[in-house]
Amino acid sequence: MYGTVLRDEEKKRLADRIVDAVVKEIQESCMVEVEASGRHVHLCRADIDALFGTGYQLTRVRDLSQPGQYVCQERVSLGGPKGTLHNVVILGPERKETQAEVSMTDCLALGIKAPVRLSGDIEGTPGAVFSYKDRQVIKDKGVIVAKRHMHITPEDAEKFGVRDGDALKIKVFGSRPLIFEDTIARVSPDFQTDVHIDYDEANACGFQKGTFCRIVGKERNGG
Repeated sequence: MYGTVLRDEEKKRLADRIVDAVVKEIQESCMVEVEASGRHVHLCRADIDALFGTGYQLTRVRDLSQPGQYVCQERVSLGGPKGTLHNVVILGPERKETQAEVSMTDCLALGIKAPVRLSGDIEGTPGAVFSYKDRQVIKDKGVIVAKRHMHITPEDAEKFGVRDGDALKIKVFGSRPLIFEDTIARVSPDFQTDVHIDYDEANACGFQKGTFCRIVGKERNGG
């Protein structure tokens, strides 16, 4: 009995060492984890008040990988000329301006021609109807297809030789490996290093949780 327990403990220690070695190898080979982001919205204070009531505080239910970002319990519907997407998740904290991030497939369902933009760049974008129960807010801008990007800490940016705004070429090692070009580097001490793609891109590369990528090329910001 004692010998069996000891062997099990030894197996666990060996497994832990293997995991540590794999993680170290990934880090040293400049591999970056990939995350797939589904459709979601960010709401400003005025629109939270309009949809849920004055002074309403969104309910935080799960933290995301990026520090300070989280999933809220509340959901909204997003309407366009052709159709409506229901049960769309809200991400916190509240933003200065309301924004919806959808995929190109979602755009077809909505009947909206949204441009590919980085989060926050909403000038000149189409709007949509945000609704919750019998309340709604009609926005004249704010719908984008999120441009794929890599959040990078300053330490990793130095290791990778990357600057904020660089256009990266990344090879994603999903079940259908492929190379994504024009992946924008976003460098900040407030970030955790990882890549964000949407579900259309995730399906294209055969993404599943635990998928990694490597930078295989870059174009310096400004040429």
